[in-house]
Amino acid sequence: MPGDPKKILIVDDDEVFCDALSRAMAKRDFIVFKAHNIKDAMNIAISEQPGHALIDLRLGQESGLQLVKQLIEELKDIKIVLLTGYASISTAVEAIKLGATHYLTKPAEPDQIIAAFTQGDGDANITPATQPLSVERMEWEHIQKVLNEHDGNVSASARALGMHRRTLQRKLNKYPRKR
Repeated sequence: MPGDPKKILIVDDDEVFCDALSRAMAKRDFIVFKAHNIKDAMNIAISEQPGHALIDLRLGQESGLQLVKQLIEELKDIKIVLLTGYASISTAVEAIKLGATHYLTKPAEPDQIIAAFTQGDGDANITPATQPLSVERMEWEHIQKVLNEHDGNVSASARALGMHRRTLQRKLNKYPRKR
């Protein structure tokens, strides 16, 4: 049974942001359900059958990618937008491979999010970058790749990268430079 296209599940561990976005989506005639972790999100998804889900990549110690996978397994036709303040190429690729409809970086406007749900095909007219990635950005991308390979486990990723766990945690808490 397909999900209800007027229902949206918003999952973000930042309760203030989640509340503000919920109000904005309700003003756009969505029936909004909120969750702050994977367990609660799955319980809501199973009982309410939303047609859309907006998921933060980092849900405390959990990964929004895990939730994308679980939602697609449970609700095959759900449209998912992954939203993050910690964008990386590896997480964008994985989100799409797992079944997300789109991947947006914070801050994103409600109308931009709604448009992302309806965008079915890729855009071949996107202009490629004119500059290579900075060293800082390349480091961020590599860390994200290794973290993804270790299912979000910071300790295992730190060992694989040859650095102390606290050093890796400090790097993860910094927002990466765009270029």
